[in-house]
Amino acid sequence: MDSYQPIYDAVRSKISGGDISQAAESVLRECFGMADHRIQCAMQDIVYEYCRPHVIHKPKLSMDGDKYCFLFGENMQEGIAGFGDSVSEAASDFDNNWIKKKDSQ
Repeated sequence: MDSYQPIYDAVRSKISGGDISQAAESVLRECFGMADHRIQCAMQDIVYEYCRPHVIHKPKLSMDGDKYCFLFGENMQEGIAGFGDSVSEAASDFDNNWIKKKDSQ
């Protein structure tokens, strides 16, 4: 029973004044408030992923030696490319190169 004393004290402090419904409402607001924040963060992540240059412009994916390569355009001299050991790394490199090229224009 001694191990439950801190829990009992915490619950008792939340229910000060004996208004159980207000304590329950407070706990539910805290829980759903965190859920709302997490949902908003997840939605921002989804929007970010769908707006990345390699998603919007759909460059061609191929292998160049032992590296993955995303290429937008006819060739690497005129187009934009990204390389990596994985598809994800190549996509990130492509996105960075896309942004650099567009910023320099």
